[in-house]
Amino acid sequence: MKGTDASHDKSNITKLTYCGMLIGLSAVGAMIKISGSIAFDSMPGFFAALFLGPLAGAIVAGLGHLLTALTSGFPLTLPMHLFLVIEMALFAYLFGVIYKKSGGIIASIVAIALNGPISALIVVPLSIILGLPLNGWPLFSVVIIPLTLASAANVLLALFVFKALNMRIK
Repeated sequence: MKGTDASHDKSNITKLTYCGMLIGLSAVGAMIKISGSIAFDSMPGFFAALFLGPLAGAIVAGLGHLLTALTSGFPLTLPMHLFLVIEMALFAYLFGVIYKKSGGIIASIVAIALNGPISALIVVPLSIILGLPLNGWPLFSVVIIPLTLASAANVLLALFVFKALNMRIK
């Protein structure tokens, strides 16, 4: 029994250490901006969803967006970015769950669609409610292309790194 507890503690410490390292990588990615608060912060979160599980991925992705918003000066206001933190966490979580059930191609397509065009659509009414200077469809037209491209890059890079690590371990 005692060996099992020690093994479980070591596993939790290892997972926590990996999470910390991936949050650190999110901070680095947050500094690589594509447009405004669109950056390479979510790749570590999507990777964590595959490597450590959906919940860990959600935590890393949510904190990754928060770091990007912080380093960008919260251009879409604090309430909007807090909403986006939750959204990013949910998308990374779903990526991890869908990957386990359906594989990498379907999980990637869903994650890119959610984090790209669907996220941009969700922001349209919220930006109007919050009274952002650039809101509604003009905001959508400004973010749709860079957000979708960044989403594809983040998701596909996470999947590639995960697959490459799995091949090296086996």
